Order: sequence, then C-alpha cells, then structure tokens
Amino acid sequence: MVNLLIAGDFCPNDRVARLIEQEEYSDILGEIKPIIAQMDYSLINLECPIVECPIKPKEKQGPNLKASQLAVKLIKYVNFKCVTLANNHFLDYGDEGVSHTLNILRYEHLDFVGGGEDLSRASGILYKDINGKKIAFINCCEHEFSIATEHSAGANPLNPIQQYYAIVEAKNKADYVIIVVHGGHEYFQLPSPRMQEIYRFFVDIGADAVINHHQHCYSGYEVYKEKPIFYGLGNFCFDKNTQRNSIWNEGYLVKLVLDNKIHFELYPYIQCNDTPNVVLMKKDRVDDFYSSIKCLNEIIADSCRLKLEHQHWMKEREGNLKLVLSPYSNRWFRIMASRGLLPMFLSKKRKLSLLNFIYCESHRDRIVYLLNEGERNE
Repeated sequence: MVNLLIAGDFCPNDRVARLIEQEEYSDILGEIKPIIAQMDYSLINLECPIVECPIKPKEKQGPNLKASQLAVKLIKYVNFKCVTLANNHFLDYGDEGVSHTLNILRYEHLDFVGGGEDLSRASGILYKDINGKKIAFINCCEHEFSIATEHSAGANPLNPIQQYYAIVEAKNKADYVIIVVHGGHEYFQLPSPRMQEIYRFFVDIGADAVINHHQHCYSGYEVYKEKPIFYGLGNFCFDKNTQRNSIWNEGYLVKLVLDNKIHFELYPYIQCNDTPNVVLMKKDRVDDFYSSIKCLNEIIADSCRLKLEHQHWMKEREGNLKLVLSPYSNRWFRIMASRGLLPMFLSKKRKLSLLNFIYCESHRDRIVYLLNEGERNE
C-alpha cells in the first residue's frame, strides 16, 4: 500500500513571502506538516520559478511571478518530496529562470516533473519506487506562455496524443500511473466538457488517477471506471491582497491510497485569508465544504447539465472576451464597447471569418505562426 498526497498551487508572495524571508515556516504551514509527515510521498505545484539574481521577466500576457530560494526551504520543511512544474508561470523569467529553478531543486534534492531545459526533458515521466510499488507521475499544462519546445526551456504541454504515448509507456513500466494537469477556467468551479473528455480519456488508456489544479478555486470530482478524477484542488498557498473570504481562499489536499483498489481522502483547508497561512477547516466550514462538493459532483456526473453550466458561465463573462476582439486601442473605449455603449464593428461575415480561423486546424496553424513570427521580429 502507498499513501500519496497531492497539493495545488504554491506561490509564496505578499504576506507569505515576508514570513518566508524571516524563516517563519511553522507559522505558514505548521498545521499541515503533520498530515504530510504521514504520507509515503507528496507533491506540490510550484506556481512560479525560483529567481534570486536580476533576470529580465518574459514578455507575456498576465503577471510574472517568482519566489526566493527560501520558498524551497519551506517546501522541504513540510516534507514535500516532489514539485510539479507544468504550469502557466514556470517560464515567467525565461530560460534562465527555469535553469536557476531546476538547479536549486537538484541542489535541495527535491524531485520534479513537468518542466525542463527543453521539451524532451520537460515531458519526462517521473518513476518512484515506494513500498515495493513503482509509481509513474506525468505532469502537463494547458498552452499559455510557459511551454517548452525542442530547443527551449519550459513546461510540458497538454497534448493528448503525446500523453497517450506517455501513459502507455508508464503503464508498461509501473504499477500505478498518476496524471497531474494544470488547466481550466479561472474562478469556475467546474471542469469544461473538453476537460472531462480528455481526463476520462487518460483513464481509458491507463491512468489510475487524474488530478487538476490552476483555477484558483476548488472543484468537484468523479470516480470514472473505478479511477478518481479531481477537477480542481484550489490554491494551496497563494496570498493575494484583493482576495479575502472568497473561493480563492479555500481548497483541499488529496490523499490517494494505492492498494488493490484506489481509495482517497480530502483535507479541506483555508489559505491566506485573515492570516497568511494554511489551516484545516473547522467543523462548521467542513460541513459547508462537503455540501458544496456534493453539488459540484452532481453536475459533473450529468454531462448535459455540465455543458449548460459551462455555457452559462461563459455567457456571463462574454463582455471580458469582447475586449480582446474590440477594434479600439484606448482602454476606456474598449470597456465601453464591451458593454455595448460603442459599436464593435464585428459583422456577421467577420465573425464567420474568425470562427473559420479558430475552428480549422490548418488555418489556426497559420495564425499561430504569424503571431509568433511577429513576436520574434519585434
């Protein structure tokens, strides 16, 4: 029997960063440490590179996150054994940031998976012999600005074809195959139908469990063909001064018991809310948590209802997406256009043209090449 623990996104910034600099590790994760100590092996998602020296941040959409080497000391303090690196911030400080992070992890004797100096190494499978069983770990993430290539560093991309070959290989070599994915809609507590289809496919071809994080909120789970799929763990330790008493501040750890049949247990917690730490939920909050999980699981189990919930969520937020398609460069004009106060100049013909470039794989190849070429020439 093997006891595994998987945690979500760890990004030690704001108040947590200040405590780390003072090496007040027990104040941050002291309450969680005894749980991790009971496990045979534990993993955490390192949601940012380790950057000590001045390194130019990568030009990208969204914030550039980083942490100091002391953050790795905190990871070791609570006895995590492995960090997953396939996420949308791993390449925030370019190849140099990746190299620095990997060197520190190696120096600290921490296992890692999902990131590397190039695609070949980023997509490598991590094998661990634990209690007489061989466990294979595969880690990948959705495509943003962090993806490794044949000749550059970064994260292992979500690519069901490549994951198929990896899972088949791992199944032939290991007793259990665990998939950890970083993806999903931020602040949406359900998987998209696309996610469910892919994660179930991973089980179909041999995965024994699939665990997802990224959305900054927890989601539900399902047991598909006797294999658990967790669609969102939530933030593990990710302080943000604009987020208090929200779904940002709640999450859960997953304990997997690998035996003849896979069992699991959840550890719900509150993170970086009133205080910059991670604490287990009290009894009254736990009851509310499991009630919420039950509702989410019921939706996940009903594909038609899941599709409707996903469409409803997207419909409510279509104004934000309209900003991307807006012809205006001025911020205020773009906001006014997204609210219908200014014309978008998106004719039916123009919409069909855009859809064609998005739907058709060959056309999409051309658009991606053009945008990447423009970035290289700037």
